[in-house]
Amino acid sequence: MTASETHGAIEAVWRIEAARLIAGLARLVRDVGLAEELAQDALVAALEQWPREGVPRNPGAWLMTVAKRRGVDLIRRRERYERKLAEIGRALEDDPGQEPPGPEEIEDDLLRLVFTACHPVLSTEARVALTLRVLGGLSTDEIARAFLTPEPTVAQRIVRAKRTLATRKVPFEVPAGEELAGRLSSVLEVIYLIFNEGYSATAGDDWMRPGLCEDALRLGRVLAGLMPKEPEVFGLVALMEIQASRSAARLGPSGEPILLLEQNRARWDRLLIRRGLAALERAEELTDTMGPYTLQAAIAACHARAFTPGETDWVRIADLYARLAALSGSPVVELNRAVALAMAYGPEVGLELVDQIAGEPAMRDYHLLPGVRGDLLFRLGRLGEARAEFERAAALTRNERERVLMEARAAACR
Repeated sequence: MTASETHGAIEAVWRIEAARLIAGLARLVRDVGLAEELAQDALVAALEQWPREGVPRNPGAWLMTVAKRRGVDLIRRRERYERKLAEIGRALEDDPGQEPPGPEEIEDDLLRLVFTACHPVLSTEARVALTLRVLGGLSTDEIARAFLTPEPTVAQRIVRAKRTLATRKVPFEVPAGEELAGRLSSVLEVIYLIFNEGYSATAGDDWMRPGLCEDALRLGRVLAGLMPKEPEVFGLVALMEIQASRSAARLGPSGEPILLLEQNRARWDRLLIRRGLAALERAEELTDTMGPYTLQAAIAACHARAFTPGETDWVRIADLYARLAALSGSPVVELNRAVALAMAYGPEVGLELVDQIAGEPAMRDYHLLPGVRGDLLFRLGRLGEARAEFERAAALTRNERERVLMEARAAACR
């Protein structure tokens, strides 16, 4: 194997093993930051040794063994870790072999790492960055580029997140009882935010960032495997699978947005749709009361089951949005319900609801509200008003592709 092939193999192994490696080390040293440092040390050792000695038969176990040994050395060198040496050092030395942990132990460690990285003690931005780093395997530079954030800012968020977890002595464990529901919602929120940023980018020149969608899907699938009895986990996975199925149809040849009703549905990925519908069925089997992610997945499923726009069950979609609005109280959900009502009963009905929520503080600078209002006015033939709304939407959005789309719609009103 050539040096370049070896380096390619190391990169592939790291992508696969990094989260498991950090999770296993975090269980032992009870510090996510220290666990990642030890994992990085093991990666450096692999880069130095594998080109000379070849890729070991069990690369994950090799990395874990090297990281454990580095952990013992590090703890010995630092006087302030004397207590940890007594508690942890002997445990590490007692297991110096390359025998990998069993599948159940790996899954337990991964689940603990998920709940630690997404702990509510961290800000939302910090949770997202740390999760993508330790669970998604992304570099700081990759995270910064994905969110159009300066790399030093992302690096600082990750460092502060690790420090916060350590100083606040956040336990490396899966919460139990009543605490589980609240903490699980934080985990799901992080995965949902990552996917949404990939699906409809907040800012920048691209309307989509497919890499983030893939990262969120991978995290969601892992979580579903680790928590097979949690309906909202499957609800979120179903939502992401179905939404991701449209990716190829959402962009034109030059990367321009193609709206839902104008998409070529033959380009929707039927495999992802089948996976999403299966996850939705699993979520519905696990509960009698659908949560917010399962309701959104059920809405997405209505679109996925319609082979043409005219076959879409807009009445059911409007009903599902009403149930979702009752759960969330979100004016953004109400805006989506207005669209469904307009499709089911006419643009006048939708416009009435849009005007009711237009005064909400959260909607004041929300670019999709004038975009939706402009569309409804256009359908009613009120072209002058529609044009003003599309122009306002273009001014409010921070995404270049969306701005161009809104300007084109404004021009169509002349």
